[in-house]
Amino acid sequence: MEHYGLQTAAGHLTVAAESKEPYADDVLAQLHDDAEQVVARYPQKRSALLPLLHLVQSVDGYVTGRGIDFCAEVLDLTTAEVSGVATFYTQYKRHPNGEFTVGVCTNTLCAIMGGDQIWDEVSEHLGIGHDETTADGKITLERVECNAACDYAPVVMANWEFFDNQTPDSTKQLVDDLRAGKDVAPTRGAAKVCSFKQVSRVLAGFHDGLADEGVGAGPSSLRGLELAKDRNWTAPNGKHAAKADGDAGTAGLAPGRSSSTDTPSNDADEQAGSKPAEGK
Repeated sequence: MEHYGLQTAAGHLTVAAESKEPYADDVLAQLHDDAEQVVARYPQKRSALLPLLHLVQSVDGYVTGRGIDFCAEVLDLTTAEVSGVATFYTQYKRHPNGEFTVGVCTNTLCAIMGGDQIWDEVSEHLGIGHDETTADGKITLERVECNAACDYAPVVMANWEFFDNQTPDSTKQLVDDLRAGKDVAPTRGAAKVCSFKQVSRVLAGFHDGLADEGVGAGPSSLRGLELAKDRNWTAPNGKHAAKADGDAGTAGLAPGRSSSTDTPSNDADEQAGSKPAEGK
């Protein structure tokens, strides 16, 4: 196994020298063309930093030293400002990433439903730990705090596509199929899992035409809505419902905003901001 993460004694990730080599002329020209489209979406160009970092990853597979320089130049930022953002968010990789990022959720619900066991067995199966990549460069394995799909726990994601109700065996089959180059269909979403570089380009804001493929919301997510329709349940419309703009409760607030102080947590004989009733 090749360990991609070079770290100093203090734990700070260093950028390999080869990542600072200049882009080829044709690659750089295409990057500038794409960056121009991204920057044009924002009233202040520095706001385009997040998608530009994804754009760099779509070319290099991670945020390289030359990618940092490119973003800084295009957005009139310092390399320190760009690096500060690139090292803050976990979707930006500062060392070579696998073709597929496989994230095993080990947060509370997934953990007790089997996520910890999935992590242990898949980590042993691949011979790598958190944020490490298989020697063939195919799989980067991550422990994820939450995959945002608790109703399907335990959940695994491959390049941020959902694989619901997983088991150790199904996840090991998933990573084996990805390494073998097979088309793998997620439980919900696109018809197959795309590569890390392809997904990075989508996150940069360039559509791949796959948004309407596959299943959107699954049965478990829709169960509450189905129950509400069957039983004619509607949203509450009492004194704690949102007040119309111009009511006393929204005076001084921007249009569409309401105060959060007048909530059901106040006793019936209390008003927001008032002194508690005697005896309390």
